[in-house]
Amino acid sequence: MAVKIRLQRHGRGKRPFYHIVAADSRAPRDGNYIERLGDYNPLTKPATININVDKAVDWLVKGAEATDTVNAILKYKGVLFKKHLLRGVSKGLFTAEVAEQKYQQWVDEHKNKVLDHAKKHHKDKNEIAAKLLEQEQKKAADRDAKRAAALAAKNEVVAEEAAPTEAEAPAAENTEAPAE
Repeated sequence: MAVKIRLQRHGRGKRPFYHIVAADSRAPRDGNYIERLGDYNPLTKPATININVDKAVDWLVKGAEATDTVNAILKYKGVLFKKHLLRGVSKGLFTAEVAEQKYQQWVDEHKNKVLDHAKKHHKDKNEIAAKLLEQEQKKAADRDAKRAAALAAKNEVVAEEAAPTEAEAPAAENTEAPAE
């Protein structure tokens, strides 16, 4: 029996939630499985991944093959690194304690990388929002300046048209006054 570690879809339409399971490769995607190893929620930022590392390593050591997506998840969570370290222990390159220490060191470094990435992503979003706000304010200032210039030009035209009629009106009064 060929065993695959794969995703089993749950959740409603357009709101996926996955279980990470070890299943017979001939079983349907959402059908029977041998053991549930964890879950994966791609909708959260960053994606939420809960996995039992020891169970996943055990299945990989037994010969289970992971699908491409699950392989990426296992790599991200350090399952493949732990399997690699355990293989070194079985070959006698180092002890189990050293392997566990190396794994914990990797987990700590990786956690910091994930947090740094999340902070950077949040910082980038804030910078983008600030730039957009600045651009909108600049556009609004330009619009206001153009409107003010257009209004000033219109007022000048109106003033120029009104000025000659006022100059003509007193001249007309002066011509009528001596005639009386």
